[in-house]
Amino acid sequence: MAETSTPAIPRQAIVTALVLVVGGLAVIFDSTIMSIALKTLAVDLHVPVSTIQWVTTAYLLALGVAIPIVGWAQARLGGKRLWMIALTVFLVASVLCSLAWDAPSLILFRVLQGFGGGLMMPLMATLAIQQVPGGAGLGRLMAMVSLPAALGPILGPTIGGLILSFLDWRWIFWVNVPFCLVGLLLAWRFVPADGPRGRPVLDVVGLVLVAPALVGILFGLSNVSKDGAFSRADVWLPLVGGALLLGAFVVSQVRRPRVALIDVRLLRRRSVASSSAVMFLSGASLYGGMLLLPLFFQVVHGKDALAAALLLIPQGVGALLSRTLAGRLTDGVGARVVAIAGFVVMGAATIPFALAGAGTDEWWLAGVLVVRGFGMGAVMIPVMAVAFVGLERDAVPHASIITRLAQQIGGAFGTAVLAVILESATGSARSITELAHGFDVAFWWAVGFTVLAIAVCVALPARPAAVSAEEPAPRAPEPSGDELKAS
Repeated sequence: MAETSTPAIPRQAIVTALVLVVGGLAVIFDSTIMSIALKTLAVDLHVPVSTIQWVTTAYLLALGVAIPIVGWAQARLGGKRLWMIALTVFLVASVLCSLAWDAPSLILFRVLQGFGGGLMMPLMATLAIQQVPGGAGLGRLMAMVSLPAALGPILGPTIGGLILSFLDWRWIFWVNVPFCLVGLLLAWRFVPADGPRGRPVLDVVGLVLVAPALVGILFGLSNVSKDGAFSRADVWLPLVGGALLLGAFVVSQVRRPRVALIDVRLLRRRSVASSSAVMFLSGASLYGGMLLLPLFFQVVHGKDALAAALLLIPQGVGALLSRTLAGRLTDGVGARVVAIAGFVVMGAATIPFALAGAGTDEWWLAGVLVVRGFGMGAVMIPVMAVAFVGLERDAVPHASIITRLAQQIGGAFGTAVLAVILESATGSARSITELAHGFDVAFWWAVGFTVLAIAVCVALPARPAAVSAEEPAPRAPEPSGDELKAS
């Protein structure tokens, strides 16, 4: 019985996952390093922080636009070729960013970088999972594939802080280059080739709807932290417009399944729908925490950016420690139990920050962060894995796109809401004690996101066998000649 619950992972799937991790580290390091570099960039490029913030916003928007086309691009080019193209784009863009001569040029090159990263993120899961017939050992495989997400918070801010302390800011982009070059070499050598599957036609209608929809939603959420919050025209207008376009996109995909950009019919499956909902809420919890924690150490405890980054290392260590156990438990007892347990641990370990003040011992908080990271790592693996169990090979890219978009939008939503709450709670503070109280309020809201996620986790399949027993999603027949012409 034990053998059935934890089947062996094919060797090729393990090799593929480890190769993809090397390239994926470049994207994760870049994102985490940039989180502490904005102030330095604003000073060195002689622009206000409001302008240099577009270095992050433009990257986020480009990443969001790239994700929906991954399924079509993989079918048209093949997964291995698309991965190498995307990694090359990210490599070239990283070099160009290091050569930027002013803020507009840096922002432009970050758009190119974000596009390459957006293609890579869903592919990491897709290419590894497609090497696993029948979905054997998905939990342990996800523990490997999501390794960059655990290493990024540990090494990214620390490396970035050291570079900004002793070297020019341009070196933060050269950190990506070795990972990209080695990743390309390993992918060329070890990732199995999968040629194009015919010549699928790009769903132009779907792309025209979903691209501005995602840009509108992500752009609107990125402006929430400014004065006026959700009452600002540059918040509610793009949010409403983006939501309407997203609704139209879903309708178009349902009506034209044979040429759909994203097979949204997968949301009829309990595993995909519940995983996407939890990914949205986990994104809100995780990214919201990434906003609050470094600011807490900088504002309330008076640390500089590098010291704050070092204080966050224990959380990454905790995430690393839980990976193997979470992967095995996901394959053995199912995603629901592991995800709920992870969120409970994560929420419980957030409460001490909701009670903390300027005088709270930092060694105590470091220990709490280890526990919080342990829960955080335990959450992501089962939630990512459960969406793919029982899917046909051609459906895997679409499930990966759906869950990745859910996490991306959830992260932007959680960050925006917590930024507004933090600003409201600390805006009138006149002392460190009042500032600390404002952070306490924001951390209680973060705990609330976690509690809501626990409630949604009940919808996850209880055991691996229950997931496998689901009926496969309907597979669309190949488009006819008339439909291709109409597209």
